[in-house]
Amino acid sequence: MKPISSDLVITAPKFIKLTTLSLLTLSLFFAAKHFSPSYPHPPSSTPTAAATPTPAAIPSRPPKLVVERTGIVDENGAMATDFVVGDYDPSKIESVVNARDDEGRESGKARVRVWKFGACDESKRDYVPCLDNAEAVLELNSTGGGEEYERHCPARALDCLVPRPKGYKLRIPWPQSQDEVWFDNVPHTRLAEDKGGQNWISIRDNKFIFPGGGTQFIHGADKYLDQISMVGSFHNFHQILLYICVILILSFGLSMQMVPDIAFGHHIRLVLDIGCGVASFGAFLLQRNVTTLSIAPKDVHENQIQFALERGLPAMVAVLATRRLLYPSQAFDLIHCSRCRVNWTRDGKYCTFFMKDILPSFFLVFIVSFISLSCGEDGIWLLEVNRMLRAGGHFVWAAQPVYKHEDNLQEQWKETTYTSYHNQNEIVWKPMSKAEMKRYVGLKACITRLPDNGYGSNVTTWPARLHYPPDRLLSIKMDAYMSRKDIFKAELKYWNIIVDSYIRAFHLKELNVRNVMDMRAGYGGFATALYDFGIDCWVMNVIPVSGINTLPVLYDRGLLGVIHDWCEPFDTYPRTYDLLNAASLFSVEQRRCNISTIILEMDRILRPGGRVYIRDTIPVIEEIQEIAKAIGWVTFKFDSGEGPHASLKLLNCEKRL
Repeated sequence: MKPISSDLVITAPKFIKLTTLSLLTLSLFFAAKHFSPSYPHPPSSTPTAAATPTPAAIPSRPPKLVVERTGIVDENGAMATDFVVGDYDPSKIESVVNARDDEGRESGKARVRVWKFGACDESKRDYVPCLDNAEAVLELNSTGGGEEYERHCPARALDCLVPRPKGYKLRIPWPQSQDEVWFDNVPHTRLAEDKGGQNWISIRDNKFIFPGGGTQFIHGADKYLDQISMVGSFHNFHQILLYICVILILSFGLSMQMVPDIAFGHHIRLVLDIGCGVASFGAFLLQRNVTTLSIAPKDVHENQIQFALERGLPAMVAVLATRRLLYPSQAFDLIHCSRCRVNWTRDGKYCTFFMKDILPSFFLVFIVSFISLSCGEDGIWLLEVNRMLRAGGHFVWAAQPVYKHEDNLQEQWKETTYTSYHNQNEIVWKPMSKAEMKRYVGLKACITRLPDNGYGSNVTTWPARLHYPPDRLLSIKMDAYMSRKDIFKAELKYWNIIVDSYIRAFHLKELNVRNVMDMRAGYGGFATALYDFGIDCWVMNVIPVSGINTLPVLYDRGLLGVIHDWCEPFDTYPRTYDLLNAASLFSVEQRRCNISTIILEMDRILRPGGRVYIRDTIPVIEEIQEIAKAIGWVTFKFDSGEGPHASLKLLNCEKRL
């Protein structure tokens, strides 16, 4: 064969040259990759002479951490009661809550959008809507029975914020406030001008001073109370009731003989003081472990209840006129009237009774029992006192007609619904029966019998009665019957857990709240928990008309309360409560009332610096939060104790000065 010459190779086609160059390049690439250190080589079957490297030392395990249990389930999966809540950083709460609120607004979750509420006219700074309705008073057919001082709610609800007085300051803390309050917070001088000589109230620099005197006890009520505590009871075993009452006139120095047995703070726990002045009588009783509700009308001395509440004493605007007071029957252990300006024998009509026997006793007191009686309109206010007074309770009246020794007045007292006892300087009456409480019912000249089972009269002594389920619990109209006592105890346990969380998370004890309102009180579990945790406050327990009437149970426990319709304003002055508690109130009342109307009323009665705790469903909380911000409250939203996915949330609001 003829050999290929070099000329042929050189003249070969170009694609042959490109192919050869490509193959050479690929060969070099794979060769370089094969000899690279990162290329995975199969293990060699022949042993190597090189020494095997020593592996690094394995670090020892860290010690097992002991974690404090913070849940409510123990290590066995069982529900525990001794769990620990755990700590948190309070400084991060506000930023986290605000971030959640911003997210909610961006996603359009809020149900409502409310603009800012404006301030009311300056003339409304002490406005009590249902007691300052001048138009309704002008339309009354008669005012002879005190109708002008009763509730007449306006048709149009308040739609603005009640202004504060100029120079208003945060309240003086309790117990210092019992003796002095800021002048600018209640800038009214008429009471000091009218009653300064009786040691009610005086002005010193920029404060009102309360020396503790009263019309009947100019130099203080201690001696006055000592005399009352010497009054006891006689027992007539033919009747159901204990009976006694005494008239005291110590300021006139008359000698009186008493029967020992009244025990303040034990048998006597709840007192109603009618025509209370600035509540100094109730202030002295606090030292004896007695809670006194002081009531007076908004009359010529219209600010007396406002002064009492500013001092931190239980008080409410109320009047004996043509309607029953909104307290249950058999509510108070003692009712007191010291020159209360009540004409107990008005209208000149009569009550008569038929005497059965007269039982003489020591200290020149005569006990009169009877078998029947009938009443006209005379003494109708005394009948109302009789309704509210617990069987075996005491009615104390100190007034000018008593110590004037007028025979006709004593004869009128004999012809009232109370059996009369009298000696030289005193008259004593026995309450005979009670009537069931109804709301906004006119006064009637009638007496109903006490329950044959003794419900309401056989309460235990304080403080045991606070935790003991009373007999009247069985008379409450509700679905449950056999489990009522269990529900009663469960409510107290529930609120003990919640109040404990408020103390831990919100530093409730450090807030020094004094005037507290539970807007949906139930059986009074919230108020009882506050007492159990040693928070020095008093609680106005409100029972809404939309729910079950548990008010008799509250009074049997030794707690104050009132029935109320939250579609209407409450009978108190502006800026009188430090803490408002509303648990599942709005989800119920929104079917009847406008939520914004209730929130505006809460703002009216809440002091600057006060707090509001609202527990309710998520949609309701979101709506309330929008309204609260429009009012000017600072709001914080939290998960309830049931966790982040529960249907209830907690809204903590603050009304800043």
